[in-house]
Amino acid sequence: MKRRKKRNLASILTKFIWKLFAYGCFGLVILFLLIRIGLFGKLPNPKVLENPQSALATEIYSSNNALLGKFYFREDRTNVRFKEIPKYMIDALVATEDTRFYKHSGIDPKSLARAIIFLGKRGGGSTITQQLAKNLFHNQPKSLLGRIIQKLKEQIISVELEKRYTKNEIILLYFNTVPWGNSYGIKSAAKTFFNKPVSMLKIEEAAMLVGMLKASGTYNPRNNSEKALQRRNTVFAQMKKYNYINDESFKKITKLPIVLDYNRNSHNQGSATYFREYLRNFLKPWAEKKGVNLYQDGLKIYTTIDEKMQKHAEFAVNKHMSNLQKQFYAETKRLNQKPWREEDNSWKVDKAYIPKQIKKTSRYKNLKKSGLSQAEIELKLKEKREMTVFSWEGEKQMQLSTYDSLEYYKQILHTGFMAMEANSGEIKAWVGGIDLSFFQYDHVAKNATRQVGSTFKPFVYARALEDEKIEPCEMVATGPVTFEMDDGQTWTPKNSSKVKAEMVSLYDGLKNSTNTVTARVLKRLGYKGPVAVKQLGVKMGLNEKKFINFPSICLGVMDLSVFEMVGAYATFVNKGIWTEPHFIKKIEDKNGNILEEFSPKRREAMREQTAYTMCKMLEKVTESGTGRRLHSKYDVPEEISIGGKTGTTQNNSDGWFMGITPDLVGGCWVGAEDRSVHFRNTLYGQGANMALPIYAYFINKVYKDKEIGFEPRPFKEPENALSFSLECVADSNQGKNNIDLRGLDF
Repeated sequence: MKRRKKRNLASILTKFIWKLFAYGCFGLVILFLLIRIGLFGKLPNPKVLENPQSALATEIYSSNNALLGKFYFREDRTNVRFKEIPKYMIDALVATEDTRFYKHSGIDPKSLARAIIFLGKRGGGSTITQQLAKNLFHNQPKSLLGRIIQKLKEQIISVELEKRYTKNEIILLYFNTVPWGNSYGIKSAAKTFFNKPVSMLKIEEAAMLVGMLKASGTYNPRNNSEKALQRRNTVFAQMKKYNYINDESFKKITKLPIVLDYNRNSHNQGSATYFREYLRNFLKPWAEKKGVNLYQDGLKIYTTIDEKMQKHAEFAVNKHMSNLQKQFYAETKRLNQKPWREEDNSWKVDKAYIPKQIKKTSRYKNLKKSGLSQAEIELKLKEKREMTVFSWEGEKQMQLSTYDSLEYYKQILHTGFMAMEANSGEIKAWVGGIDLSFFQYDHVAKNATRQVGSTFKPFVYARALEDEKIEPCEMVATGPVTFEMDDGQTWTPKNSSKVKAEMVSLYDGLKNSTNTVTARVLKRLGYKGPVAVKQLGVKMGLNEKKFINFPSICLGVMDLSVFEMVGAYATFVNKGIWTEPHFIKKIEDKNGNILEEFSPKRREAMREQTAYTMCKMLEKVTESGTGRRLHSKYDVPEEISIGGKTGTTQNNSDGWFMGITPDLVGGCWVGAEDRSVHFRNTLYGQGANMALPIYAYFINKVYKDKEIGFEPRPFKEPENALSFSLECVADSNQGKNNIDLRGLDF
């Protein structure tokens, strides 16, 4: 009886288990069907599967098709072709992630059963195809039920993927969509960790990247080098186990260290960072109008930036600005005074400067909103805390209070430099500042205006030449000149230093930047002289709203941008034709279809004869005028035809240099964030010391670079002869002793 009861109980239990299994299978089939019909959310239809959508970063290319950078929101992703992926990388992936990849149809029953029985402790059950399904179509749900539903969806999608794609296509899709931390897709990962294309990855580099797929944070070689090395060697062990490599190769490659060339593609790092940010903001309205996503649609933007020239410009900025900053600190230390000075007394320290500036900071405003008293706010602002700060020796960790930090950063000098081809209008180099990670303000952009000083004077001379009011060799007085205003008042400009000669040629007047001579040129234009200069300036691309209808216009009292000034000076080189500076050639979609091609605006601003005359007059500035140190100190070869103009504004707040050659036009501004922070000594604060060296370093590099291919040549003469001579009698001796040889320029 007891045996019979046990048999019956066993029989009942067995039947119950089989029924439970049958019901489970039946339930699972029903659940699959319910998922398939979309009860738990729609599955991608076959058309979507055939054209899987993934966020593709927009790529920005230079004029010689070098990758400058990317635009992306959360995912830095670009695609590769299958033939670019080394075979040993595919072998490493299969050996590590899915050993039966070529045998199953999307689901591996053995791996799945192992994962269920051992609860994932001996490896997961997801195939490469299932991981692809996850990468393409799903976010990770938080609930247990949600994760189960997702796994079932992945299995359904995997089967569909296997129907529509070959194994090689699935591998390719996988590598193009899988994340490596903040880098999405193998192309981005190879660039980030090894700074090379996928096809150039070595076997040890490929294995490291495959090893990271298990947990990109845990096995990131930058943060966990030992774990990354162990994981990479585990990949090698799997490759040996499944006969992708032999014992001898295994022993050799496991001894190799991990050697990174880390090159994270950050928006604030890399080449042409300020330009890329300007480009991004410029394209926002364009993308909205076109109905494309700037961060996810995989656009290809072909710019005019020359990769070589951009590097030369960045080199020039870094070399000079680091030295200039040392000069600035040295003067501050020598004088034992803070560099912020009162507006009307440039020799006197402005003691109210920092207290005024502190109230503009977000930290002060937030503390004020919190209801703290002024005394409590002051205590908070004087509390020291660890900060990462900019320095020319690299980022520094310093213990600073808000007050300390403000004082530190307000003494930093900034710059903006741009170079463009005069004929085409193509911008070739754009350096908007010294470090985008710390200073986001772009000092090249149109809205970044500062007082231009004497760099404006050539526009006054050009207008007078255009109206045939002057000739370069004409002798004029250097003495005082007075303008009468409509209100009865008068204005009499002064020279920045004593002029010894009573009479000089207009050549000398411009090359030595003599204020009274420029004023006389303006007076030749008559009562409406300022308006006439304004009309020409607007034709040359300068902002009409920045002009003033007063005689002081001749000394450059208005604020203009580097962008505008470079475009305007290019008119002289381009035979009097103003060409709008432009920076985009074309934009393609991810399939190579052209969405738009760009071309600049052009208009005639002056006669060809006037433009050529101005080029020759500006040449005198660099030969023996305020820009002569271009050759004498910075060794720019004499055979390179270079014209230029320095500019220094009141109290040495702004230093400028504009340079022209038959090939390129460049412009540079240097100064502190606030105009009240400046050099006290004009020897250091003039444009010839503050800005000219950047142009000198740049142009030297450019003309020595054989790949760029510029050859020294003269400015091209106009087809129709000039009505006057450019060779003055005894011109070589004129003006040499007419002005104190300090190169001072206001």
